[in-house]
Amino acid sequence: MIERVGFAAELAAYTDRHGPVTIGLAGAGQMGTDIVVQVALMTGVRIGAIAANSPRRPTEAIAMAGHSADHGSFAANASDIDRTIEAGRIAVTDDLGALCAAGRIDVVVDATGSPEVGTFLALEAIRNGKHIVMLNVEADITVGRLLARKAKEAGLVYTGSAGDEPASTLELIAFAQSLGMEIVAAGKGKNNPLRHSAIPEEYEEEARARNMNARMLVEFIDGSKTMVEMTAIANCTGLTPDVAGMHGPEATSDNLGQALCTTEDGGILSRSGCVDYTIGKGVAPGVFCVVKPRHPRAIERMADLKVGPGPCFGLIRPFHLTSLETPLSAVRAVIHQRPDMVPIDRPVGECGALAKRDLTPGETLGRIGEADYRGYAMTWEDGRTRRALPIGLVEKAKVVQPIRAGALLTHDNCAPDESLLVTRMRAELDAADGRFAA
Repeated sequence: MIERVGFAAELAAYTDRHGPVTIGLAGAGQMGTDIVVQVALMTGVRIGAIAANSPRRPTEAIAMAGHSADHGSFAANASDIDRTIEAGRIAVTDDLGALCAAGRIDVVVDATGSPEVGTFLALEAIRNGKHIVMLNVEADITVGRLLARKAKEAGLVYTGSAGDEPASTLELIAFAQSLGMEIVAAGKGKNNPLRHSAIPEEYEEEARARNMNARMLVEFIDGSKTMVEMTAIANCTGLTPDVAGMHGPEATSDNLGQALCTTEDGGILSRSGCVDYTIGKGVAPGVFCVVKPRHPRAIERMADLKVGPGPCFGLIRPFHLTSLETPLSAVRAVIHQRPDMVPIDRPVGECGALAKRDLTPGETLGRIGEADYRGYAMTWEDGRTRRALPIGLVEKAKVVQPIRAGALLTHDNCAPDESLLVTRMRAELDAADGRFAA
């Protein structure tokens, strides 16, 4: 028998004393299903309830995880959820508020991908005294800083999810910072081919083969997800895009440290301290941090250890397990009251949107990953100066001026839906952020 070590041992000991950490999960799509299956394989954590628009996907996820046919039970309210959990089953509900209010739920995980739903869910979780794990980077980059502030004021944890590229990148950044290294750049290897004009209709067959939603697949292919994720890293660290949209070079695992470094050191960056991505081979599906040791002896040692030729070195985590790692953030929030990833309390990055096609006044815009727009990362200052409409507010926005393909969506040519909670919260955040403007 192999002994449990590290956090696995901590989790087992916690379970012996307190019982398993109980997750309330919102969303049962690709990521949500992964979480249900993964939790069934772990010690010390369980799914208590799943919230979704219909019971079909949660029921399928519960069955896929190896549970019996009667293990999932519909629950109409918080009391029903609690009774189902007490009976040792998983509650299935269509009521997000009930999910957050249930007394047997320790921590809520958002796997919906919707900025509006994620905002509502986080506020409800906080109001009901629940920690919140955001596997919803779109919501986080839009209003996460305000949500994190509200959670902290309530003595709760607001955190991004372990396993997603931003949190995985932060692991490398923290490691390098602890060694006193200069952080030159950090980011991800892009997993899918980059095609800015991609639309879901062109990827239906591939999406089916990969058991994905075509819209979600396009969000990856058109670069939107990369822009969103790099903005999230910026907002947690203070690293910023060197140029709007970032460089995205064909840097490989072999030359990463020589490409994504400053021009002074032979690279393409105008300065140190940037977020970026690479489309080169050998980095994806991993994440990276380009570092520069502060002493010639340390540079010599890293070169001797075959990290690279120096003076800058690419540290690569060659994998990220996305939703399979999410339960770790949930249990750390409960056991240690510690986030894996949280925005700093000042504006840093912004993710706006560029039109994929000519847009006409009167049009109502669709979701990220459809045919209307794609993500575009920039600094917060640049976004504010250009009046960029945050990508998390673009869904259901009305076009009020003609927008040519490739142009930036702004508060002047688009009107966000003022009825949405996320729009109102972002307005509150923007008003408060006026103190940071030059």
